[in-house]
Amino acid sequence: MGEEEIDDSPLIQGFPSGDVPFRRTGNVERAVAHIITGVIGAGVLSLAWSVAQLGWIAGPFIIIVFAGTTFLSANLLSDCYRFPHPLYGNIRCPSYIDAVKVYLGDSRQKVCGVLVHASLYGATTAYVITSATSIRAILKSNCYHKEGHQAPCKYGDAVYMMLFGLVQVIMSFIPDLHNMAWVSIVAAIMSFTYSSIGLGLGITTVIENGRIMGSLTGVPASNIADKLWLVFQGIGDIAFAYPYTVILLEIQDTLESPPPENKTMKKASMIAILITTFFYLCCGCFGYAAFGNQTPGNLLTGFGFYEPYWLIDFANACIVLHLVGGYQIYSQPIYGAVDRWCSKRYPNSGFVNNFYQLKLPRLPAFQLNMFRICFRTAYVVSTTGLAILFPYFNQVIGVLGALGFWPLAIYFPVEMYFVQRKVEAWSRKWIVLRTFSFICFLVSLLGLIGSLEGIISEKLS
Repeated sequence: MGEEEIDDSPLIQGFPSGDVPFRRTGNVERAVAHIITGVIGAGVLSLAWSVAQLGWIAGPFIIIVFAGTTFLSANLLSDCYRFPHPLYGNIRCPSYIDAVKVYLGDSRQKVCGVLVHASLYGATTAYVITSATSIRAILKSNCYHKEGHQAPCKYGDAVYMMLFGLVQVIMSFIPDLHNMAWVSIVAAIMSFTYSSIGLGLGITTVIENGRIMGSLTGVPASNIADKLWLVFQGIGDIAFAYPYTVILLEIQDTLESPPPENKTMKKASMIAILITTFFYLCCGCFGYAAFGNQTPGNLLTGFGFYEPYWLIDFANACIVLHLVGGYQIYSQPIYGAVDRWCSKRYPNSGFVNNFYQLKLPRLPAFQLNMFRICFRTAYVVSTTGLAILFPYFNQVIGVLGALGFWPLAIYFPVEMYFVQRKVEAWSRKWIVLRTFSFICFLVSLLGLIGSLEGIISEKLS
């Protein structure tokens, strides 16, 4: 791990920071684990369906394009972690919203704050939906194995969403992202496991079929409008599967220095994106090759695969374990922002600021705060309730991906890069990045339209 050093660099919240300095000991491996935990999640399971809507040419191409786009935005954003303040020197921006405030001002920070927290909130809601779907898939798999593949094995979602929510209430006692390295490592291992199982089952099915299913144009539709809706929704699903810009600076804030945090983060981003792209291409393409026009919306819970049932059960159990950690990776930035705001707003409140030590037998002592318990419990309850109300996996994934992709993964990182590098208007670099941002805006808009249409159709059907 190298020698631990206390970092007392000033933070954006107060120039200089009034916070107690802490040891930041993160490295490339931990950063990769955090990224993979945040990226490979619910999105990977919908990629085969997305490729099926786009076809053999556009499907893999769009996945690679989003990989390159995510890597570019991650590089731009990682350079924004340290801001050369004229009075306080190199200040650290420990969150995405803080960076926008420093580089782009208060007005755009407020817009960014709404988008970031909505994106994080939506991602945790999607994880509740996916976890319940996986638990239900385990029960259905066992039922199909005993009763036959045509048996009416039906199970509800609400109970399993509430069970997942209960687990998250307990997990929310983890203070912050700095204490979550072990959670991310376990979750990353789980994500590799179930992705590999999905890939292996897809390859096996292709071999058994003796041919590659699918077509160059994807799943046919009754008319052009319906086909366009499905294509747009598929793009939205892929958009959800990649970007992690909303948690990038929180991850970067855990890294030790030297070496410079941005260099470590760029290396970690490159490794994580290469790994995830490989899995995404394999899962998406082999899933489509195995099932063609019948590709399920969720590769491991849509029951394209029935046997071996125990392997399906194990894969879905890995999904649930991964989502337990993934939920915390996406909710901790919200918890941290609320904690900081309330501490600043109510500095004399014991309810907000007092901590009490709790010691259980054979367990290390940990700190409890009444405000954190109340707020974090309410947060988990709200995401669980919303998931119960809108349990539509592919459509919800598509809306979240489309909403967050352009503003958070493209627009703000590009704008901050212009400020940091003092890029002149109408220079070659300015024109290229502006054009790139506009194209991404159009893609994001199309994905949002298609996914909203899907949710409305499902709700009315």
